[in-house]
Amino acid sequence: MAKVIEQCQVAPSTGSAAELTLPLTYFDHMWLTLNRVRRVLFYKLPISKPEFVQNIIPPLKDSLSLTLKHYMPLAGNIVCPLDSSGYPELRYVTGDSVSITFSESDANFNFLIGNHQKDAKDLYSFVPLLGEPKDAPGVQLGPVFAIQVTLFPNHGVSIGFTNHHVVGDGATIVGFIKAWALLNKFDRDEQHLANEFVPFYDRSIIKDPYELGKLMWVQLRNNFTIEMRDVMPSSNKVQATFIIRRDDIEKLKNLILSRKSNLTHVTSFTVTCAYVWTCLIKSQDAIGEKIDENGIEFFGCAANCRVRLDPPLPSSYFGNCIVGYIAKTRHVDLAGNEGFTISVELIGETIQKRAKDEKFVLTGEWFKELMAVDTNRLLSIVGSPKLDLYQADFGWGKPEKYEYVGHDAEKNVSMSLGKCKDLDGALEVGLCLPKTRMDAFATIFTQGLHF
Repeated sequence: MAKVIEQCQVAPSTGSAAELTLPLTYFDHMWLTLNRVRRVLFYKLPISKPEFVQNIIPPLKDSLSLTLKHYMPLAGNIVCPLDSSGYPELRYVTGDSVSITFSESDANFNFLIGNHQKDAKDLYSFVPLLGEPKDAPGVQLGPVFAIQVTLFPNHGVSIGFTNHHVVGDGATIVGFIKAWALLNKFDRDEQHLANEFVPFYDRSIIKDPYELGKLMWVQLRNNFTIEMRDVMPSSNKVQATFIIRRDDIEKLKNLILSRKSNLTHVTSFTVTCAYVWTCLIKSQDAIGEKIDENGIEFFGCAANCRVRLDPPLPSSYFGNCIVGYIAKTRHVDLAGNEGFTISVELIGETIQKRAKDEKFVLTGEWFKELMAVDTNRLLSIVGSPKLDLYQADFGWGKPEKYEYVGHDAEKNVSMSLGKCKDLDGALEVGLCLPKTRMDAFATIFTQGLHF
C-alpha cells in the first residue's frame, strides 16, 4: 500500500476559459457504461522524501495547472441527466479541478518495473480512484480524471492516471501526459508545446446524418446501468509483459507470406495480435479448460477515425474518435496448426475492409457488431504502438516501465500493446491472466518463436 503524503486539488491556471461544455458524440456514448482506464509510469529517480517534497511536488503541481489550462475538460465532470429528457455532456466551470495525490511506498521498485509475473492487485496501489459523484438539480456530476504520484524512496517515482473513457481516447490522454511532461521538464515554458498538444474542441465538425448519437444514448440508457462511482476491482490474477522483437516480427511476416503470398495486409500489428491470439487460445486447451470447439472466438481492436472522416479531424481533436473492428472465427480454427495463418488473414481483412468505410462509422454498424460480441470469448487490444508513453519525460529521463492497470476488471481478456522501451522495432505485450493460464501462455509464446 502507498502512504499519503499530500492530497490536493489542482485547477487550470489563470488565462483559461471560465466555462467549457462539450456535448457527447456517437464516439463517446458507449464508454459511459464501461470501466475506467488506468495507467502507471515508473521512473528511476533515486531521491529522498525531503527532496521529493521540496523539489518534485511543487513543480509538478505548477506544471499540471498550466497543462490543465489547455486540457480544461479533464478538470471538469461528466454530467449525466437523472431523467430521460436530458442528454449527457462534459462540463468544466471555474472552480473545477483535478485530484492529485502524492504518496510514498516501501514496495520493491525494481520488482515492479520488471516484465515478469506480478500480482495484478499490487499495481492498484499506484493508481487513484476517481472522486465521488455529486448530485445537482436534475443531474449527477462525475469527475473524469485523477492522478497519483508515488515515491519509492531512493529508488524512483511512479505517476498513475485514472480517467473515465468518456472524456477521451488514448490519443487524447497520452497527448495530455506528454504535454504535462514537457511543461514540467522545461520549467513551464509553453513554447515547447507543439500544435499536436494543443487540443481541438470543435465538435460541430463531426457529422451525424443518421442521428446515431441520440439512438445510442437511448439504447444505453434503457439497457445498461450507468455507474458513476469508481470502484477498484479485486483480483487474483497475475500480470506480465512479453517482448516480441523486430526479428521475431519479421520471421512471423515471412512465415505468413510463404504460406499465403497473396495477403496484402501483413503488418507488425496484425502478426503480433494474431500470434498472441492463437497462443491464448492454445493456452486454454493446454490447461484443460472445457471449451466448445465450435464456439466463436472474437478479436477486437480500435481504429482512430480522426483522419478517416470527411472532413478529417485534426490529430489534436479532444475526445473519443475510435470505433471497434471485430474479427471472429471458431475456436477449433485457431487452436489447430493453421490457427496463426487464419488469424492473420482474418485480422488483416477486417482492418482493410473497414479502413476507408465511412458509412460503417456513420451508421453505427460498428456499434451493432460490438453489441453482438460474446465478451467471455473476446480478446481486445488496448493501447497502440503509435501512442508511445515511453516518450513522456518529466525531466527525469524516459520511464523505466509502463503498465496498463485494469486488464483484470473486464470479463474478456485484454492485451496492451505498445512500443518497447529499449529495442527498436520491438513491441511490448501486456496480459493479465490466472497464473496457471499465464504459465501455459508463456511457454507457448516463447516456444512458438523458435523456428
